Amino acid sequence: MQIQIIVSGRVQGVGFRYLTKIVADKIGVSGLVKNLSDGRVYIEASGEENKISTFIDAVKKSPTPSGRVDTCDVTYHTTNQKTKGFQVTY
Repeated sequence: MQIQIIVSGRVQGVGFRYLTKIVADKIGVSGLVKNLSDGRVYIEASGEENKISTFIDAVKKSPTPSGRVDTCDVTYHTTNQKTKGFQVTY
């Protein structure tokens, strides 16, 4: 399963991307996370359905205690693109 997430709230300048990577690595999903110029964060993730569900729940709660998630828009994709690891990009 593959998803895209757009997260808004207090998600930049609080370690959100790096802690998202740690959560993704712990759960076992692949993908990337990056800041958007409008203050939101963009995430792509792929993995088994149960792992993706756990990952989405963790993102919605904010991986960092300094952050705050106001909205978390998730788009599901049916493609089976295989990625390895989880990256923080710029």
